[in-house]
Amino acid sequence: MSLTGKTILMSGGSRGIGLAIALRAAADGANIAMLAKTDTPHPKLEGTVHTAAEAIRAAGGKALPIVGDVRSDDDITEAVLKTQGEFGGIDIVINNASVIDLSRSADLAAKKYDLMQDVNVRGTFMLSRAAVPVMKDAPNPHILSLSPPLNISAKWLGAHTGYTLAKYGMTMATLGLAAEFADAGIAANTLWPRTTIATAAVQNLLGGDRVMAASRTADIYADAAYSVLNKPAASYTGQTLIVEDVLEADGVTDFSKYAAVPGTPDDRLFPDIFLD
Repeated sequence: MSLTGKTILMSGGSRGIGLAIALRAAADGANIAMLAKTDTPHPKLEGTVHTAAEAIRAAGGKALPIVGDVRSDDDITEAVLKTQGEFGGIDIVINNASVIDLSRSADLAAKKYDLMQDVNVRGTFMLSRAAVPVMKDAPNPHILSLSPPLNISAKWLGAHTGYTLAKYGMTMATLGLAAEFADAGIAANTLWPRTTIATAAVQNLLGGDRVMAASRTADIYADAAYSVLNKPAASYTGQTLIVEDVLEADGVTDFSKYAAVPGTPDDRLFPDIFLD
C-alpha cells in the first residue's frame, strides 16, 4: 500500500484527526491540500493551516494550505482549482471539517444548528461534488467522510438531535455519492472510531481529562484511513466503516499502542457516540 504521489484535498485538518491522517499520507510523499479557516492561532486551540502545512512537509509530503471556508461555494471552487493547478489532479477528498454541539434541542441555538448543517452536511456534499469532475481522471479515486454509521436507535436520535442530524447527514451524503458515482469508479465511504479519540473536542466537550485518559490517539484513525484510501475504489465503496474493524481486517490484533495513556486496557476505554 502506498499513497506516494497521490493528491488529497481535505476540509479542515489544522489539528487533531485531520492532521494525523494528513501526516500519515505525507510519510508516503503524498500531496495534501487543506481548505481551512485557521489562518491565525486560536486562543484555546493549537495549530493553523500554515503550521499543519509545515508539519506535512517535515513528514515528507507536499502541502498546499488554502485559507477558506467550506461553507463558501467560491472558496470550494478555488480550493479545487488550486489543488488541480498545483498538483495536476485530485485523487482523494477527505471530509474532515465538522462542528460539534451536544446541546439538547431546547438549548441549541439556531445559529449553531445552522452552522452544523452548513459545515457538516452541506460542506461534505459541496466539496465532494466540486471535486468529482477532476477525480474521474484519477486511477483510484476515494471520498472519505469522518462520520458515523446510521444508527437510528432512540438512544442516539434523541441524545443530541441537532448534532445527530448533522453527522448522519454527512453519512447520507457520502452514501448517496457512492451510489451516484459508482459507474465512474469513485469510492465514497465513511469512517468512525469505536472509542473516543484524544482531541481538543473530547477535552472540551465530552468530559475533559477523564475521557481523554480513556481514549485512543488519533494515530489509530490515521492508520485506518490510510488503509481505506489504498483499497480498490471500484469495489470498496458505499460502506460505513469502523476504525477498529478496518484494522482488524488488515490483521491488526493489538491496539494497545494507540492508548492515549499507555497501559490502559481496552475494556477501560470510553466508547464513542453513535455506536451501541
